[in-house]
Amino acid sequence: QVQLVESGGGLVQAGGSLRLSCVADTSLFSFNAMAWYRQAPGKQRDLIARITSGGSTNYVDSVKGRFTISRDVAKKTVYLQMSSLKPEDTAVYYCNAADGPGYALNYWGKGTLVTVSS
Repeated sequence: QVQLVESGGGLVQAGGSLRLSCVADTSLFSFNAMAWYRQAPGKQRDLIARITSGGSTNYVDSVKGRFTISRDVAKKTVYLQMSSLKPEDTAVYYCNAADGPGYALNYWGKGTLVTVSS
């Protein structure tokens, strides 16, 4: 069983920045991709950023230019640098590790809460 542990959430004012971290208990190259999802109250969990094993990244439009996903392979850690935060970014942020065709196999962290005040 893969373990993913997120950290770095908290309360921040609009316009501020936070960096989330996700530490895996195995090599990041064990997976086809690592990603960050978020789930706002009463809403579904949505993908916001992904980094593939080859290092390619993609983002949902709502965070492009504000969020950056990166990784430190030696530390088995994936980061999400979030800038210019907005109240609508308030959500629980989940780390995801995906493998298999079409990312069919998924592992999840327990999440970290980000609250952006206006």
